[in-house]
Amino acid sequence: MTLARVRYQTIEFKELDIHVRTLRNRQEYHDPLGSAEDLGISSANWSLFGVVWASGELLAHLMSEYDINGLRILEVGCGIALASLVLNHRKADITATDYHPEAETFLAENVKLNYGRCIPFIRADWSNKHDTLGKFDLIIGSDILYESCQTKILSEFINNHAKLHCKVIIVDPGRRQYANFSKKMVELGYSYKKTSSHFAEHLTQPLRNAVNFHILNFNR
Repeated sequence: MTLARVRYQTIEFKELDIHVRTLRNRQEYHDPLGSAEDLGISSANWSLFGVVWASGELLAHLMSEYDINGLRILEVGCGIALASLVLNHRKADITATDYHPEAETFLAENVKLNYGRCIPFIRADWSNKHDTLGKFDLIIGSDILYESCQTKILSEFINNHAKLHCKVIIVDPGRRQYANFSKKMVELGYSYKKTSSHFAEHLTQPLRNAVNFHILNFNR
C-alpha cells in the first residue's frame, strides 16, 4: 500500500504565517497496521483529521486575537490543529487532543515547520473518565458535533476537564447536533450564547452555507 500523499500550505493570520503539512485531499488513506480500524475509524473517515476545514480555520482566526493571558487551554478533536499552532506561536499554554492515531505525528511535523515549542498531545477518548488531562480555563473545538451519539459524551468530557470557572468555544458549521449539545451544556451549569464571526471573509476556502456557521460560547 502506498503512503498517503501530503501537501504543504501557508495560512495567513494578519502578520502571522502558519505553515501546515496536511493530507493532499480527503481521498487519501493509509492504515497498513489497522491502527485506525481497531479504533473504529473507517476508511471513509480516515482522512478527515488530516485536512484543513473551514471551521478549524475560523477557530484559528478567533484564537489569533483571543485574550489568552494566564489561561490553560485545551483543543478537543484538534485534527490538523491549526488553532493550537496559532496559540503555540502566541506562547499560550495549549494542549491538543484527538482520537485519530496519526494526529500526533502530523502535529509534531507542523510544530517543526513553524519552529514552535512542543505542543503537549494526548490521544483522547471522550468516553474515558480516567485520563490524565487535568482541568482547563478555556476549551475549544471545531466541527466536532457530526454524530448524534457524541453530544452527551462530549459535553461530559468537556465538563470533566473544565475548571470551576471555564469558557468553552465550539465552531460548528450547522450540524444538526449543535442544539442538543448546547442543551446538555446548559444542563451542566453553563450559560450559552451563539454568535457569528467577522473572520469569514479571511478564510482560504469559502464557507458553504455561511449563515449556518455558529460560534457556540459557553461560560461557567
